[in-house]
Amino acid sequence: MGIYGGNSNYIVVPSIDLCELKKRPQDIPLSHFSIVADAMTTPYQAAIRADLKPGDNVVVVGCTGGVGVHQTQVAKALGAKTVIGIARNPEKLKRALEYGADFTISSIDKSPRDVRDEFRKLCREIGEPNYGWKIFEVTGTEGGQSIALELISFISKLIVVGFGTAVNSYALSRLMAFDAEIIGTWGCPPEYYPIVVDMILKGKIGLEPFVQTRPMSTIVETYEEAHSKGSPARRIVLEPDF
Repeated sequence: MGIYGGNSNYIVVPSIDLCELKKRPQDIPLSHFSIVADAMTTPYQAAIRADLKPGDNVVVVGCTGGVGVHQTQVAKALGAKTVIGIARNPEKLKRALEYGADFTISSIDKSPRDVRDEFRKLCREIGEPNYGWKIFEVTGTEGGQSIALELISFISKLIVVGFGTAVNSYALSRLMAFDAEIIGTWGCPPEYYPIVVDMILKGKIGLEPFVQTRPMSTIVETYEEAHSKGSPARRIVLEPDF
């Protein structure tokens, strides 16, 4: 970006990448739409990479995180038949049921194999096969990735969305035996932004419950909080107050 850093007052961007908000609802501040460019479009790009179609079954590992909350919504909005969310936070798991997830599984104090067994049990209970699911791993953590790898079965697709430095081992020959796929995805091209904005405006995915604004003058404290406490329940957007 040359001289334009992440906290610049202004930056230069190619006009072809601009997404114009022509009919923004007055009750949604303009600043709230800033999370579209990452938190909401990254899941959309992941769904495109997964070739998600109406009627598909979906698992979201990390459904309560800053990206995961939108991955469940996007999957449901694109017509997923069943969406199962997996995460640790009980309260956030309850919220996931209001935003895209049909069922949830808590991974607290469970091994990846325990989670897999619970997933298979749930599949039996709801009358769905335990194979052919499209699995989105959005945590980027060793534990989350281990769970996602454990869930791979026949004709499954694992889409790696979350970033992390963890190293996991997996017998690649199992992909051959399962006729399965592991796909990586990074960010989202701006050409998809208008599609996601339209989904927000039509009420297919929620924006407001996942955003909070703070004055730019609190940037130091906000960064320190993010580094020490991790992802908050609502994504923080800093607004200029100078």
